[in-house]
Amino acid sequence: MTNHVSRRAIGGGLAALASFAIVGRASAQSANESTFERVNRTKVLRITALPGEAPYYFKDIATGEWSGAAIEMAKGIASIWEAKLEYVESTYGNSVLDLQSNKVDLAFALNPTPARALAIGFTKPMIIHPFGCVAKKGFNPTSWGDLNKPEVRVAVDLGSLHETTARRFTPKATITAFKTRDEAILALQAGRADVDILAAMLGITALAKNPGLGTYRILGNPLVALPSCLGVRREADTRFKEVVDAFLDMNRGTGQIRDWMIQAILKSGAKEEDIPAELSF
Repeated sequence: MTNHVSRRAIGGGLAALASFAIVGRASAQSANESTFERVNRTKVLRITALPGEAPYYFKDIATGEWSGAAIEMAKGIASIWEAKLEYVESTYGNSVLDLQSNKVDLAFALNPTPARALAIGFTKPMIIHPFGCVAKKGFNPTSWGDLNKPEVRVAVDLGSLHETTARRFTPKATITAFKTRDEAILALQAGRADVDILAAMLGITALAKNPGLGTYRILGNPLVALPSCLGVRREADTRFKEVVDAFLDMNRGTGQIRDWMIQAILKSGAKEEDIPAELSF
């Protein structure tokens, strides 16, 4: 009887150890699984979704449905794997952390700054994003030099690339940095600023919400334009990034990305005449 019980106990222990070993191997495989492998296996592509960040993202409050230029691109990328999209609500500031913590596979519309590049990887550009300003009615600057005067009051959002650009190209202007983009827009609206420095997409959509602000002007001499890319995790297996790069090259070359961007800009409430003729993607 004792021997019989011992054999059963030993057998059960071995089975438990075997089960533990299998689970352990599965966990290790899951932990080491690349983005390419995980999307291929699960048929799910996880992306950041940023409420209020038109024209890249729109969320229908009633239905919870997402749309916008980034969503259209994401649908196209997911279709390569016949995958469905999973949305993770985030912010531009948290997108890097979401990638690092493996909450998402892609984060859209990120400028590849050196600080960000220390933490995550970037795809090829989805668009080249020009900078300019929303100018008050009656003020029609065409170059950074037109702003670079002490009597011109320039609003920017603190710590942003808008502030960096303004301080580099309009150092003689009266520059005020506000905590948020909304505060900078309110300063312009209240007559406490003559211009608000913004990248084109942000400026055009700001005008869509507040048509009385003035006009959006892309500034030249020099033209300041930065790549807007998709963020990805850094990993040894580069196949996922290579596939996304191929998708971006093809759809930018055929004009599809431009179409997605223009349609999303119009969806934000902007009119075609609000889109500067020199704006290209």
